[in-house]
Amino acid sequence: MIIKKVLSTWFQETGLRLDCAPYATGALEAKQALRDLDSECDHLGELTAGYKGGIYNGPVFKRNYVQHEEYGVKFLTTSSMIQARMNRVSLLKKEDAYSKKLSYLELKKGMTMISCSGTIGRMVYTRRTMDGTWSCQDMLKVVCDTDKVQSGYTYAFLASKFGVPIITSSTYGAIIPHIEPEHIANLPIPRFAKSLENEIHEKVDKASEYRSDSEELLDKAGKMVNAKFSFPEKLAISHRIFTHSAASSSLVQKRMDATYHDQIAQFSDELIEKAGAENNLAELGIRALEGNRMKQIFTGEDYGVPFFTSGEIFRADVTPERFLLRKSLKGDEVWQTREEDLLIARSGQVGGIIGTGVWADSRFDGACVSPHVLKLRTTNQSVDAGYLYAFLCCTDVGYRQLIRGAAGSSVPFLSINDILAIKLPRMSEDDEARIGEMVRQAGRLAAEAQQLEKEAVKMVEDAIEAAAPKH
Repeated sequence: MIIKKVLSTWFQETGLRLDCAPYATGALEAKQALRDLDSECDHLGELTAGYKGGIYNGPVFKRNYVQHEEYGVKFLTTSSMIQARMNRVSLLKKEDAYSKKLSYLELKKGMTMISCSGTIGRMVYTRRTMDGTWSCQDMLKVVCDTDKVQSGYTYAFLASKFGVPIITSSTYGAIIPHIEPEHIANLPIPRFAKSLENEIHEKVDKASEYRSDSEELLDKAGKMVNAKFSFPEKLAISHRIFTHSAASSSLVQKRMDATYHDQIAQFSDELIEKAGAENNLAELGIRALEGNRMKQIFTGEDYGVPFFTSGEIFRADVTPERFLLRKSLKGDEVWQTREEDLLIARSGQVGGIIGTGVWADSRFDGACVSPHVLKLRTTNQSVDAGYLYAFLCCTDVGYRQLIRGAAGSSVPFLSINDILAIKLPRMSEDDEARIGEMVRQAGRLAAEAQQLEKEAVKMVEDAIEAAAPKH
């Protein structure tokens, strides 16, 4: 329960709103702090330009999805917009996307996206790899007039401890909260020396470039594996279409579910065999580690370790939101994630996050992940961890090998035995090391991008606090 005393004048300022949102978030204190600054402020609506004044969302529309990029465009929702990679987002029918009704929802680099329905206030600075992607109606787009303000500076302020509370305080609706463009048009943006604003913008823009470079490196690593073994870029989505196949009776004795033996599963086995794969992951010394299912006790940062769920590990910004009580973690530290682990989502609906994986860069080192995340770890020098990630998580053949073993009718899960039975096709030591280094570099870039963005936001906050009147 939050108990807070408020000034009577605040009710007039919020239009006599009696709900808690405008008063409990710290928004009014943030607005007052901006009013008290020695520097001037502009309204956000005065600094934007373009469609509907540069602040807009979109209409409610029926989403017609397709399976092939030839017929669709990448489509972001409020959940997928915060992801680090755009390789498995939904595809909106191209004919609908380019229609007069929806064509203006195309994203361009330098926009700020703000979730405006449900979870309010999630923010993303659109990067190069988002160009040509469409957004849903549940995001506000902020398009800056670059003659008046730098887009990266505006984003850094909106994402700061002063901007976020003001945005979230404008929510309305009892069941599904919303905000609309007009609610943030008058949001005050403090102005500082052009050199400072440019420096902040450059950090945000550089972070977006690093994130794009990271994505492209992982895509390139996967393409190199595909090219070496003549793997197709995409296999059919077998779990959603009718197929028939025949399987050996010895195989059926182990697994009787159809998806384990369907045509695509068998085709992926044939591709692995043609690639000359001889040893499975267990034989190559790969360990699979799963977290213990236990009562999760969360505490402050000083007494806990960073904790990530199977959904949070895929975000571009993997700053921990919760910390698991360190004393509750027992055993031989199997729970602890190490840099260069492969983090595989082991449960969920097939076609969703199950079977997809994340390279554990420095941001994950020492953290704890949910029991719904499986850690794969190399235990000797015979297999490059980066190369293993490229095969399993950057190629569709590797992905199909993982998800074919999903078992369970309600919430499918992946078993350790099925994963460790996957055979790994091998390249020369130099080629595997080259691909592995690309994956490592992608991880370093992703971590550096997050740090640059945090530095930019901190610079805005420091500038505001420095400009506050001294009492």
